[in-house]
Amino acid sequence: MNAFKALILLIAFSISINASCQNKKRNKYKLPEIDLSHWSVTTPAVGKNGKPISVEPPAIMEYGTNEDLKPYMYNDSIKGALVFYAYPSEATTANTKYSRSELREQMVPGDNNTNWTFAQGANMKGKLQMDEVSRGADGKYHKVIIMQIHGRLTNEQRDLIGQKDNNAPPILKIYWQNGKIRVKTKILKDLNATGNDLLHEEMWDDDEGFNFEQEVGFKKFTLEVQVSEGKMVVILNNSEYKVYENVHMRKWGIFENYFKAGNYFQSRDEGAFARVNYYSLEVTH
Repeated sequence: MNAFKALILLIAFSISINASCQNKKRNKYKLPEIDLSHWSVTTPAVGKNGKPISVEPPAIMEYGTNEDLKPYMYNDSIKGALVFYAYPSEATTANTKYSRSELREQMVPGDNNTNWTFAQGANMKGKLQMDEVSRGADGKYHKVIIMQIHGRLTNEQRDLIGQKDNNAPPILKIYWQNGKIRVKTKILKDLNATGNDLLHEEMWDDDEGFNFEQEVGFKKFTLEVQVSEGKMVVILNNSEYKVYENVHMRKWGIFENYFKAGNYFQSRDEGAFARVNYYSLEVTH
């Protein structure tokens, strides 16, 4: 009887150990904290129409099994990251020569016509990491735009100025550049411009740019963008702030906007590539 009890105890102990090991294995698999229900994505792949392949909700929610997305947007379940992979391809969007694996905010899923203004306010925060990036002939790492705020003309504004599409300049581009975070925004060429004159892309120019002091390298970091009427704040690691509160921000209020996040790769070099990991991404309005 004692031998039988000992055998039962040994079996129970073995089952317990095995279950514990299985739980530990399961616990190693982590998922990113990203709700994709209000995002579309553009990839470096060319579709049948000759344009970059884009996937909107609800199809984007199945990115793990979507054959168009799997090479460019996939989970690293060990790190708990959503990986965006991009390289130079023939899949480029309007007004650019570069390819991307990049999310585009959709306030109404599947609809690009509903966007927001500075007066309405917006906030985006992400935890991310440059996982891997190639170098150019000069030995420097290739640049990657990891976050954006893009302007957009309403249909009425588009028709008013006779433009063929709704495209407007990006008011914010955040780069990973040689291990540091660089911010670029737009400034008016003519500070006296008003009204519909502000809608023309040629009225806006690039500013000189701003580099945060911290070097993020290939480590995880957080980026937050806070937008309110006439003001934009970019925050790195909850400790460094860059505040834009000026006439340029106030006059930008004429535009609607949307957030972008991911891997907008800034090179056409043969064999170049980048992988950007996103661990979390949240937008509030």
